Amino acid sequence: MHQKEVLGAALDAAQAAPVVPFPAAAADWSAWRFRGVEARGTFDAARQFLVDNKVHRGRAGYHVVTPLRLADGGAVLVDRGWIAAGATRLDIPVVPVPEGEVVVRGRVHIPATDYVELARSVPERGVWQNLDPARFTQATGLAVPPVVIEAIGGAGDGLAREWPRPDSGANKHRMYMLQWYAFAVIVAGLWAWFAWRGTRR
Repeated sequence: MHQKEVLGAALDAAQAAPVVPFPAAAADWSAWRFRGVEARGTFDAARQFLVDNKVHRGRAGYHVVTPLRLADGGAVLVDRGWIAAGATRLDIPVVPVPEGEVVVRGRVHIPATDYVELARSVPERGVWQNLDPARFTQATGLAVPPVVIEAIGGAGDGLAREWPRPDSGANKHRMYMLQWYAFAVIVAGLWAWFAWRGTRR
């Protein structure tokens, strides 16, 4: 519980910190988790892909992820937002990519790497089942850091950008604590009750 409280405090501090330029490289990317950043560069439309099975307000859809080639020669994946799925699984949405130099603002997200897949097959039609920067680098040859910028702003392109505040999970541990203390009180009460009845007999 205390570890999760520390994580929650770090999240609050990161969100309250001012927006800073996105670092081309970092010794410890975990220190950048949830930080507000700004990156300048051009989108790589040829390597854009969709992440499947994303739900927004009860509707199924995709997250649109586009590599941003930075001015210093590096690159980073940008989650540009959510788009609704088509009428069928074969109806893959087409999402235009802004041309020219752009400035992306957002927060740094570190995707989980402990996901489960039935098969590590090659993504078809630009649709991936999971967002994994390392696999993206391996598949495309474009080196990106193990983080993603979750973009904010930029209304008018049809993409939804409502990033929920991550839950540190501290409340769950508090509930577990109260639950086990309650069990202990019940056991102690039952023991006292049966001991008292035994002495009366």
